[in-house]
Amino acid sequence: MANEVHAPPDEASMTSLLRGIINDLGDLIRQEIRFARTEIRSDVRKTTRSGAVLALGVGAAGLGVGLMALMLVFMIHELSDKAVPLWGSFGIVAAVFLAVGAGLGFMGYKTLSNANPLPDQTAQSVKENVEWIVNSK
Repeated sequence: MANEVHAPPDEASMTSLLRGIINDLGDLIRQEIRFARTEIRSDVRKTTRSGAVLALGVGAAGLGVGLMALMLVFMIHELSDKAVPLWGSFGIVAAVFLAVGAGLGFMGYKTLSNANPLPDQTAQSVKENVEWIVNSK
């Protein structure tokens, strides 16, 4: 009939409304997890590429440093008119490299201790979503 009056929402429609909210919340959580995975994969790719380039650079630099160290040993020995024995020249060069290596190692340790491996953007997004859900009640 055209004069039919609609009744207020009953329990069945409230249940479907609640079910819809729960489904939306589940979708939101799945999307946040997908976002976190994507962000972590991106970070892992960048880290892998950087690590490969770093390894190649360290290998080439290591070879160069080794040859430079041998050159310095023999240079000290020759420039001192052989007054510094060859073993003493090796000791001098080794001490310098140990000091430089200790300094660089300490700087690397400090840098790594400040690194944050967590997905910051995802954490911020989840925090905003939780605040929105809490404040919407």
